Amino acid sequence: MPVTIAPSSPLTPEGRALIDGSQTALLEVFSPDEIFTFAPEELATPDITFLTARDGDGPALACVAMADCGDYAEVKRLYVPPAARGLGLARALMLDLESRARMQGKLWVRLETGEKLVAAAALYRALGYAVRGPFGDYADHPASLFMEKRL
Repeated sequence: MPVTIAPSSPLTPEGRALIDGSQTALLEVFSPDEIFTFAPEELATPDITFLTARDGDGPALACVAMADCGDYAEVKRLYVPPAARGLGLARALMLDLESRARMQGKLWVRLETGEKLVAAAALYRALGYAVRGPFGDYADHPASLFMEKRL
């Protein structure tokens, strides 16, 4: 499948659908007080790039957002719906995000996830992310797994 990754608006119907799917998936694993996500409106700001993966010119199949946090970029909302899993879209989105962060002069890519998201944590580890402590405005939380990769 020829995957196209490009900036998109999280406020479009398909952007909202991906974000809603992400939220639903997180609520199946975590309690609401264990989830630290951004709503579509919070992702539609100049310091955040919302990326979607598509099969050619088709509909958006998956998404990730990159927040500009000064010397590092933060990963938000990486999500691949069940019907699109196993196609390498999460890896492709992360590699594209890292490339964009590198081109913007970022030194690090950081993220907050959870060990309960087994596939996500395994992907991040496979991509070279290491466990670290809380960063930014995050407090230490037992459900959180903080990771980073030096670019």
